[in-house]
Amino acid sequence: MNISRSSTSERLSAQAHFRTLRRDTPFQPRIDSLARTNDWYNWGGFRAPNSLWDEELEYFAIRSQCALFDISPMTKYSIEGPDAEAFCNRLTLRDVSKLKPGRVHYTAWCDDDGFVLDDGTLFRHSATRFRLCCQERHLPWLLDSAIGFDVSVEEETEQVAGLALQGPTSFACLRAAGFGGVERLKPFDLAQFPHENGQVTISRTGFTGDLGYELFIERDLALSLWDRLMEAGALHGIRAIGYAALNRARLEAGLIVANADFVPAESALRADRRRMPDEIGLGFMVDAGKGHFNGRRAILEARAKKKQRHVLVGLEIEGNIPAEHAIVYHRKSQEVGLVSAAMWSPMVKRNIAIASLDCPFGDTVTEDLWVEIYAMRELKYERLMKRAKVVPRPFMKLERRTATPPADF
Repeated sequence: MNISRSSTSERLSAQAHFRTLRRDTPFQPRIDSLARTNDWYNWGGFRAPNSLWDEELEYFAIRSQCALFDISPMTKYSIEGPDAEAFCNRLTLRDVSKLKPGRVHYTAWCDDDGFVLDDGTLFRHSATRFRLCCQERHLPWLLDSAIGFDVSVEEETEQVAGLALQGPTSFACLRAAGFGGVERLKPFDLAQFPHENGQVTISRTGFTGDLGYELFIERDLALSLWDRLMEAGALHGIRAIGYAALNRARLEAGLIVANADFVPAESALRADRRRMPDEIGLGFMVDAGKGHFNGRRAILEARAKKKQRHVLVGLEIEGNIPAEHAIVYHRKSQEVGLVSAAMWSPMVKRNIAIASLDCPFGDTVTEDLWVEIYAMRELKYERLMKRAKVVPRPFMKLERRTATPPADF
């Protein structure tokens, strides 16, 4: 059989394509050089570290030092134009007219039936320019929602690199790196700072419930920003981390994750898996007085008729065995919900969890709740029924998260 050079080349190219299962972020060269566990996962089509060197120690880097986490795979949209504020107000639950330039707020958006499509952060750079960051991709929905508004919506996930710098020495790291004025940032403030021949946007935001910042920059300047932070943070204990450690910290902070604690409406295969804002603890966002927004009618009707079927709660569980994905029972017999995230918290010294329960359990009925845990004991699983009680979220509050100016370690 004769095989031409062109066909061989095409075949090898195809093989190379299938070997490249995930895209790399702008920080990938630095992350790869630090990876010791070879523990990767798929984040929106990108190759992201679940851990880099030690999951336990990476968690403690957040709580006692300064942790650097690559958030470049987070979906990012640029929203710009004369009607940008009106568009965002029509799209999301909160009143965007109250969001001033140089500020960020946590928000969510729904379909017309009032079910949550996603949650995320909305950054207001100016009167007419915003950035929306979230977990899922929503460009078709955003473009359809923009019809009739003088606004442009573009995805900029690939073009904009992002880092989360979290932990008690994160401010000290930024100051040592030469970002003068960062001490003036209050929680949910953002500002521009010079870096080489460009600018980096620094916001006092994060997903850990700790003192922390998020940095966004053009991908061409990403590696030099990483090097600048790592060099400046060497004396402040800076360490790169993976998602497993971040996930522990977000649970202690009582924060929820799409596709973990709730299913985005567009991804749900079954209608009963969708959730309204009140059913996943986001009811505080709903600003019914701002005028119409996607899902408003359905959300208010569900409130008026008390049609909410679920409630998201924090649980404290007896013992020290995490109840990950455990079934929640009432009186040890009736299934009433499911744990979506759980851990033994080193910070609060409690066995904590987030769970979705069927109403009225977790709402008006909070007594006699139990979780079913299967624990491995000498190569055999043992079924344990542990008592659970509903507790407020967040499970812990750190004063340093909101202190302004922050402590300089």
